[in-house]
Amino acid sequence: MFGKRASDGAPAPARPAPPPAATGAPAATRPQGAAPNQSTRPGGPPVSPPVPGVKPQSAAALRSNDVMNKLKEAQAPATEIVREQSDYYHATKTTIFNALLNTIDLSQLAQLDTTAAAAEIKDIVAELVAIKNVSMSIAETEMLVQDIINDVLGYGPLEPLLARDDIADIMVNGAGRVFIEVGGKVQLTNVRFRDNAQLMNICQRIVSQVGRRVDESSPICDARLPDGSRVNVIAPPLALDGPTLTIRKFKKDKLTMKDLVDWKSVSPEGARVLGVIGACRCNVLISGGTGSGKTTLLNTMTAFIDPTERVITCEDAAELQLQQPHVVRLETRPPNLEGSGQITMRDLVKNCLRMRPERIIVGEVRGPEAFDLLQAMNTGHDGSMGTLHSNSPREAISRLESMITMGGYGLPSKTIREMIVGSVDVIIQAARLRDGSRRITHVTEVVGLEGDVIVTQDLLVYEMTGEDEAGKIIGKHRSTGIARPRFWDRARYYGLERELAEALDASE
Repeated sequence: MFGKRASDGAPAPARPAPPPAATGAPAATRPQGAAPNQSTRPGGPPVSPPVPGVKPQSAAALRSNDVMNKLKEAQAPATEIVREQSDYYHATKTTIFNALLNTIDLSQLAQLDTTAAAAEIKDIVAELVAIKNVSMSIAETEMLVQDIINDVLGYGPLEPLLARDDIADIMVNGAGRVFIEVGGKVQLTNVRFRDNAQLMNICQRIVSQVGRRVDESSPICDARLPDGSRVNVIAPPLALDGPTLTIRKFKKDKLTMKDLVDWKSVSPEGARVLGVIGACRCNVLISGGTGSGKTTLLNTMTAFIDPTERVITCEDAAELQLQQPHVVRLETRPPNLEGSGQITMRDLVKNCLRMRPERIIVGEVRGPEAFDLLQAMNTGHDGSMGTLHSNSPREAISRLESMITMGGYGLPSKTIREMIVGSVDVIIQAARLRDGSRRITHVTEVVGLEGDVIVTQDLLVYEMTGEDEAGKIIGKHRSTGIARPRFWDRARYYGLERELAEALDASE
């Protein structure tokens, strides 16, 4: 049907022959609009929705009128490479992918849903693999087909990594080096992209889903995946070795406090104390370094919010997974091409005060919005929460003071400290230890002000006692013996004083 190969005149390998296209009409194997063959839905974003009034096209209609000529051109033999598996596989994949792009009609492909488009791509790739006489096993061929479907419809080589629930971070340092974090340890993978152009294309595909852009004029971008996973992209010319993509993955199942107890991030008694803190509407700051689990802890703390409360979240890239029915999610916006239209975190916090919130949750406090958050905490929005970067509860207070000072308010230091004492009830410190494990190391309450010094006291601390033969740190959470925290009256107001007392006594 396809004639002889241009190189040696040998007939093409046997395969199901497509119908003739001698007249130039589309080679339809079924009526136009008929349902295409079904296949497993690939991960990643859906293609563009069908155009109103236009019926979905069949596999044959995806191919332009000169498809047969293009397929014949594709019959040229693929470059023979010694089968060092990685190089051979990637070279073959590049050859087939380029032939697919020259064959398929992308405008027609955009009119199909993801499942139908994947099925049509699978059919065409199978023909191209046969034409090229690729030397691969059935398993390798299926992997090749799925990889190409991921390239066209999803996130390309990232798809297998995104599907794994044990990966916490994906770090792409240019097209050739992809690292992942598993169990708190970073390791190099054999995943790689064809080139930096493909990596940049996938970065643009990710950020465009949330209405953002990344290019030479705007080379830094924060975005998110549909599941809430946080994404950061920094592109050339700022990234010298090609686009750098960092994804902080979220687990498919929402984590609970029980999960943290099972992982020994906190003791069962400590979890009860945190439950009381969340339920009795204490104002909470979660402090920790990068990758210490601040956002995860914040998500689990929100489980103790009463379902009847109206909660408003403010984030740079929406990643919180609140479990209440009445939640309003707000997200900042970067400036447009003209440099205008930016909406900052402070704008969001100020605006949400007009939205009748009962609790305000700020994904990360990093600037002058700290002042507005403290104002909200002290003016009837008890139970508000936020996270910030610091290495200890004492340092978290200093950072709060510094961020308010950076806002240019010109307030005396004592006034700022009085505001912190009157607003923040509890600081929870999270840390990632040297073995990669994450622990809640301090539950500290803000007691008051003595002179110009903010007084704090620890309720729970984590003590390291050694390490096992595998190098894992051994330790325990213990109570410091504070029988009646400062928020005792608040716990009693909500009928939780007995629960708090039992949890503190059991921790000793």
